[in-house]
Amino acid sequence: MKKILVTGASGLLGLNIAVEAAKDFEVYGVAHNNPVQSPDFTMLSGDLLAPGTIKQLFDQTQPDWVIHCAALTDLEVCETNPKLAEELNADLPGRMADEASRRGTRFVHISTDAVFDGQYGNYTEEDPPNPPNVYARTKLAGEQAVVAANPDAIVARVNFYGWSLSGQRSLGEFFFNNLQDGNQIKGFADVYFSTLLANDLALILVKMLESGLSGLNHVFSADVLSKYEFGVAIARRFGFDPDLIEPISVADSHLKASRSPNLSMRTAKLVQALGQPTPTISAGLDRFHKLYQQGYSKKLQTLLATVH
Repeated sequence: MKKILVTGASGLLGLNIAVEAAKDFEVYGVAHNNPVQSPDFTMLSGDLLAPGTIKQLFDQTQPDWVIHCAALTDLEVCETNPKLAEELNADLPGRMADEASRRGTRFVHISTDAVFDGQYGNYTEEDPPNPPNVYARTKLAGEQAVVAANPDAIVARVNFYGWSLSGQRSLGEFFFNNLQDGNQIKGFADVYFSTLLANDLALILVKMLESGLSGLNHVFSADVLSKYEFGVAIARRFGFDPDLIEPISVADSHLKASRSPNLSMRTAKLVQALGQPTPTISAGLDRFHKLYQQGYSKKLQTLLATVH
């Protein structure tokens, strides 16, 4: 059985990857904050920026594959602390990729659609990035560091939502929580994205590893919605009132970090390589709803509560 090391395993994507992959593989998760306990995978605690931690983790787990999710993802925090963003999003991925390369370990680096400025949309892997904020600039630098250190690595640009440890980490949860409570909320009507459910993304990443892919790949849904339309779709799936969501322009949001308006993505390269299309946003939302009905969101939240 192959062994997979997942960094950032208490985060939204890392945790869902660990849960999904543990059904078929021996999984080790590592997190600096919010370590979790699960009967399905082994959770380790460590500061990846501390000297010696990366080597120690590789020595301890001897992974066949590494999926590197750890990052500073809060756009506003990146703006106010660019040095930390540089360390976590640019320097760390290169060091992780280098260690994997020296050991012959397959490596996946999780990047982002935010490397584009969103002026056009329908982006392919060949389109030149133009990062609009500190988060995006450091994530692009991370891509470049990974490729330089480990040319055989997979660099996966993604956008995702799902159920998380805290229940408050994704846009999907934001809409669900507020709509369930009957709160009036706002949704950007002029910001478009091609988001995937984290569980579906996890399975695609594993298949990419199994298929021996490498290089830069766009891993997104097969279609696109505005964030307002996404919220309305969640309201309808769960039987909430869509009129609670007010469509607004991102220009009226007064956010520190600039947002890219059109992050619709092309996935033709990935679809051809895997021989199947990626899920639609509608299909992802159906599964998001089904997971909730099955108690998945509550199950994830109990993983933190078991820590002593």
